[in-house]
Amino acid sequence: MLHLTVAQDGSGDYASVSEAVLAVPYELEAEIVIGPGVYREKLVCEKRCITLRGAGADQTILVWADGGKLPHPDGRPTHTFRSYTAFFSGENLTVEDLTIANDAGPGSLVGQAIAAYVDSARAVFRRVKLLGNQDTLFCAPLPEKEREKDGFLGPRTFAPRRASAQYYQNCEIAGDIDFIFGGADALFEQCTLRTVNNHIPRSFVTAPSGPADGLGFVFWDCDLVSDCPAGTVYLGRPWRPTGKTTVLDCRLGAHIAPDGFSPWNDRTDTGLASFAEKGSSGAGAAPRPAWVNEPSAADAAALLARARKRCRPEV
Repeated sequence: MLHLTVAQDGSGDYASVSEAVLAVPYELEAEIVIGPGVYREKLVCEKRCITLRGAGADQTILVWADGGKLPHPDGRPTHTFRSYTAFFSGENLTVEDLTIANDAGPGSLVGQAIAAYVDSARAVFRRVKLLGNQDTLFCAPLPEKEREKDGFLGPRTFAPRRASAQYYQNCEIAGDIDFIFGGADALFEQCTLRTVNNHIPRSFVTAPSGPADGLGFVFWDCDLVSDCPAGTVYLGRPWRPTGKTTVLDCRLGAHIAPDGFSPWNDRTDTGLASFAEKGSSGAGAAPRPAWVNEPSAADAAALLARARKRCRPEV
């Protein structure tokens, strides 16, 4: 395995994360240890098998400030999928003990602003903070078709959609509208999901778009927190008709709306989506509408086991 170090004071192999990543040959397995500091750079990481390890989420911070409404050098708006702070692809990705943030600002001012665009075949994030506002974390792949011109402008626009298995453990993910979205199978264990209060009428934690035969997003033993007004935040809405979100044994703050989940704007195909919840506690836990599934204890345990087998790396 190739080992590299990044340090802003010149004591490492490289002074920027991007430069260290570029130095790694695609075919090698590599570990990059990133020292403390605020690294203001837009990262593209498309290596086959790579680990990025910081000095702690409050010490190693990767940040950029692109937003979907902001102008791009080509004269068009940046749009959602060019707004990322970090774009990850390749086969195996591990990110630990750092922060990835997009500090462009609220969506009402700058549009969608992705912190991490994760397109790796397998991805693991541990003790990572993913911070932003609208569309903070994109768990690829993209849907097959865009709904508006230039909707998918950016990485992977024309690439075949490949399945992705993603695992997030002890992470903090913050945003307001659809701040965890995309078509991956992704398991979130013991994470904090923080809805940012940008004084908008409604917020949404997830916007899944995966296929009907996928797992979608599965949350287990997570804390959903916010200082948003009571009942104004939804656990999810389907970005595409067959999207799935499952919430198991999580603690929900009073900000979570009584219905729990929501249709996508004025679309009427919500019945094709799969939203499920079991074992919620806290002020935001409440009886949900009939279209939100409450699995049996056995079914919930089986689903969690499937998600761990699919997404969680072997220990």
